[in-house]
Amino acid sequence: MLVAMALIPAGDTAGKLLTADLSDGGQGIAPVFVAWSRFALGALMVAPFVLRLVLARLFTDWRIWLRGFMLVGGITSILTALSTEPIANVFAAFFGGPILSWLLSVWLLREPFSASRFGLICLGFIGVLLVVKPGFGMTPGMAFAALAGIFYGCYLVMSRWMADVARPRAMLFSQLVIGALVLAVPGVAAMPPLTPSIMAFTLTSAACSMLGNLLLIIAYQRAEASRMAPFVYTQLVWATLFGALIFGSLPDTLALAGITLVMVSGLASLLVRRVADPVTR
Repeated sequence: MLVAMALIPAGDTAGKLLTADLSDGGQGIAPVFVAWSRFALGALMVAPFVLRLVLARLFTDWRIWLRGFMLVGGITSILTALSTEPIANVFAAFFGGPILSWLLSVWLLREPFSASRFGLICLGFIGVLLVVKPGFGMTPGMAFAALAGIFYGCYLVMSRWMADVARPRAMLFSQLVIGALVLAVPGVAAMPPLTPSIMAFTLTSAACSMLGNLLLIIAYQRAEASRMAPFVYTQLVWATLFGALIFGSLPDTLALAGITLVMVSGLASLLVRRVADPVTR
């Protein structure tokens, strides 16, 4: 899970290098192309390892398609947000997703409820609000980041719900194929000239995203969604680091306070879990 949480921000950093304006050091490419290429290239990378595992009946399960649509919405929204907003801010707003996944897991999957963890979840949500700034300075980019979090939270819960449907590689392949099909028309229409730099960033974005999501699926097949949720917060460390090193961007004071709250709530949730359940030690 920790490796996955490093790979996913790395893929999104490459995505930002593609979608950001030329004045910001990017390539100015449409986010929908980056999202489509990520799904399509990821599917090609995984295909040789899963063709014997994927059966036609997997795609007849409506839950597979709904889960795929959740991921399509999440990736397209976060790449749209990254085209105009700093990486650290986008990921902090995106962290409404793990909060939502915990609440939905308790409600729909009947996972254990903890009053202390609920309080920490609320603390994390306050942190998200400080970054997003709804109603006072909220930008369209941050709105897309928050929307990406909603999609992603639903995706995480569905990953746990469908943990026994198929093997991890088959589940990954199904979501990549669905994403490539859904975004094929607008993605191909927005295809830019394939220069060496664009091809390198596109391949990096697709590979990091594919590997990160494969490890994510494996993690959710081995443990409860509520147990995995706190580890998701480590993405903030990598997002802030990549933003500072590659783009020279640091969060403002209010956003930094929000990011800190989100990280504290996530790590404290993990500690509460370990104290309450010594087996997780």
